[in-house]
Formats: sequence, C-alpha cells, structure tokens
Amino acid sequence: MSTGTTEGDEARPTETVTLTVNGEEVTREVEPRLKLSDFLRTECGLRGVRVGCEHGVCGACTVMMDGATVKSCLTYAVQAEGLEIETVENLADDGELHPLQSAFHEEHALQCGFCTSGFVMSAFELLEENSDPSRDEVKTALSDNICRCTGYHNIYSAVERAAAELAVDSEERS
Repeated sequence: MSTGTTEGDEARPTETVTLTVNGEEVTREVEPRLKLSDFLRTECGLRGVRVGCEHGVCGACTVMMDGATVKSCLTYAVQAEGLEIETVENLADDGELHPLQSAFHEEHALQCGFCTSGFVMSAFELLEENSDPSRDEVKTALSDNICRCTGYHNIYSAVERAAAELAVDSEERS
C-alpha cells in the first residue's frame, strides 16, 4: 500500500494500480475502495461500463477480466492489478462494429440501451466458449443480466444472429 493520498482528502490511503484496459496499460493512484466500474468510467473515460444496481444483480457493469466476465461494480480496481480488462468499447475494430454489436442493432435488441453493454459482454463470453448456442443456452448465459425494458426476445435473437454471422466469417477464413 502506498502512503499517497487522494486529492482533497489527506487522510485516505491510496495504492498504485496498473492494469491493461482495452489493450493499453493504465497506472493510477487510487483508494483501495474504488470499484473497477468507477475506475473504468472516471479514470479511463469508458462510458460503456454502466452502473445500475451496484449489487451485481443487473449485469449492466459486466466487463471481461482476463477473459472471463466479472461484475465490475463488485470488483475493486486494486483486484485487477496486473490483469487485462476488456470493455464493450474494445469490441469494435477500426470503427466497424463487432458482429455482436451489429446484431443487437439489427435485431432491435437495444431497448433504452442502458443494459446493452453488459448483455453484449456476457454474450461475447458465451460465443467465445460456445459458437453455436441453443436458445436455452443463450438464456442461461444471459440470466445474470437484467433488461428493465423486458426486451429479452430480441436480445436472444441478436445473440443467435451474431453466432450465425461469426460462423460464416469463420468458414470464409478457413
């Protein structure tokens, strides 16, 4: 633990944390109690990370940490020391949406959009592990995310559409 302090509050201890966010190494002096979601939003300017319930129930804050999804509102930034974090902002390639992001758009799976980034990251993990999920597998994989607009049908369809598109892309490359 560092003996540094945060600006404006001389009594609080801080720690230096270094992590890789969307491929770039980031080092900051933070209070140990700073949540990863707040770190990503305030220190990295990544607004795709949403904070909904702050209890890990809604899934809006879902990001990838070393290849597995985590609820960033339940994770302290210092717990990510030395790890790789990937947010929804990193899925697009040179301004071109990832097939999953495009499928959400095309299937009108966005609703109000607040929960979308969390759904996309959970679906991304699913498709990394299972390239051809059944509807029940999609439902199970996304069960930790809540859409308050109740647009689940379109979200499930978007994941299935993305899986089909990614399969075609994979066949074309081989």
